[in-house]
Amino acid sequence: MTTVKPVLNQVADGDPQAAEQLVDRFGGLVWTLAQRMCRDHAEAEDATQEIMAEIWNSVQKGRFDPSKGSEATFVATIARRRLIDRLRRRKTPFTELPPGLADSDEANSPAFRLDVEDEQVRAAMAVLDELSEAQQRTIRLAVMQGLTHEQVAQVTGLPLGTVKTHIRRGLIRMRQRLHELKKGGVS
Repeated sequence: MTTVKPVLNQVADGDPQAAEQLVDRFGGLVWTLAQRMCRDHAEAEDATQEIMAEIWNSVQKGRFDPSKGSEATFVATIARRRLIDRLRRRKTPFTELPPGLADSDEANSPAFRLDVEDEQVRAAMAVLDELSEAQQRTIRLAVMQGLTHEQVAQVTGLPLGTVKTHIRRGLIRMRQRLHELKKGGVS
């Protein structure tokens, strides 16, 4: 029986078919992350190509160490870092409010006030922080980054069933805690 070498090891060894295998195996993961963080389809395509090239170069330079994590974790980490770099580069610089605006009626308008939804989000984030580390991580990847359960399993290196269990139990616990907080008068 022949054992198949991990894709990133094939890339490191200079295997000519490794590029195609790299895209087949991890292109979907990188594309999903890019779609979530980019403004449009074209930017997501550009980001995906840049990230795949970055992964190739990093592996060629010996930066992938299987003892430190799975291939999926390595790929997702590079993708996430590059996408965050993109967001930082395009971020509009902060400009201060024009003089006098803070005292105007506009500053007291609904656009400047804290929404009930914002308070609910803050409460949900506080409750999320109460969960186990594994539940927090899987929920953040699935809910906040929009990854499928399969992709969360790839990124975390956990079995699919374990990922589903962490997410389900974590969401049930969050729902219970938020209900308790609401009953207690805290929203």
